[in-house]
Amino acid sequence: MPIKISHQFDAGAIDVLRADDPSAIDLNIRKDSAADIIQWFYFRVQGAKATPLTMNFLNAGQAAYPDGWKDYQAAASYDRETWFRVPTSYDGKTMTIEHTPEYDSVYYAYFEPYSWERHLALLDNAQLNDYVRMEDLGSTLDGHDMNLLVIGEPEEGKPKVWVIARQHPGETMAEWFVEGMVDALLDVANPFGRQLLQEAVFYVVPNMNPDGSVRGNLRTNAAGANLNREWLNPTMERSPEVFLVLNKMKQVGCDLFLDIHGDEGLPYVFTAGSEALESWSKADAQRQQDFVEAFKIASPDFQDEFGYGESPLTPETLTMGSPHISHAFGCLSLTLEMPFKDNANDPDPVTGWDGARSARLGAAILQPVLLSLRANA
Repeated sequence: MPIKISHQFDAGAIDVLRADDPSAIDLNIRKDSAADIIQWFYFRVQGAKATPLTMNFLNAGQAAYPDGWKDYQAAASYDRETWFRVPTSYDGKTMTIEHTPEYDSVYYAYFEPYSWERHLALLDNAQLNDYVRMEDLGSTLDGHDMNLLVIGEPEEGKPKVWVIARQHPGETMAEWFVEGMVDALLDVANPFGRQLLQEAVFYVVPNMNPDGSVRGNLRTNAAGANLNREWLNPTMERSPEVFLVLNKMKQVGCDLFLDIHGDEGLPYVFTAGSEALESWSKADAQRQQDFVEAFKIASPDFQDEFGYGESPLTPETLTMGSPHISHAFGCLSLTLEMPFKDNANDPDPVTGWDGARSARLGAAILQPVLLSLRANA
């Protein structure tokens, strides 16, 4: 059986240049469907059981974040349930995966995927809980549903916590995070979840970019828009996802905002705030630092030594989700980043940073959220 490489499935993406020799398979990472962004890959190899594979990604050096390949190990799976890391190297131009599959079919991906079917299951399972109401905000350019989970009983005076994920669709760890957070929030045995359901209302968008997710894009939607640069002037023609969510936020308000992402280069979990805003005050800084300190206690995976550092105010600042929401609503607003690689502070050589660890981080964030809301009541 000759080797076959395919990608015609949810989030699949690769360009095959040659696959006639298993020791010299040449590939290109496919661009986002409507933008010149190269980084995400996800494909299936068949017919290579017990065959040493050498897969060369010839355009890796032209990726949007070439530093993302340094000390990176690709993800692989035989059943799309259990993922593990495989030997991967990068010479500054070409990235190479060397792996000998144990079975006839194997999948390789930039990071453990989060499928559209699992997204729908997350929504469906959540809505069965008495504390949850699912709302349809509208549709994307490809016709996917933009769904919102309202968790908790809306009442006058209750703080409103917004959590959005996957503005950049290839950052799948973000939806794994949301799944873990929602599960913990609705777990009757979780004391933080029980308290938060009484004291707050959560507005959760598990996937901000359904079109890009299904198309296999790293960073953009069907129109080629980077949604995290669309918050100042979103439109239904270019960025309906942001337009619909922001419109709902204006209707109900926002007291705490978390925008969940993944970072290609840094092997750490960290947050970025809105310090660049002209309105940033000592009170804002203290509120943010209190949240950070509480999160470090809740999860040792989170740290604040490594991150982006302070950035200056530019015309681009208010186009980004967290600064825009902080400016518009005067609330604590944070971007949370998780690694595509591993957590360098506590590495796992088998799985690297993965979906399960992202989900546990999502569960852990309930503690700093509760403490922050109570401190600022």
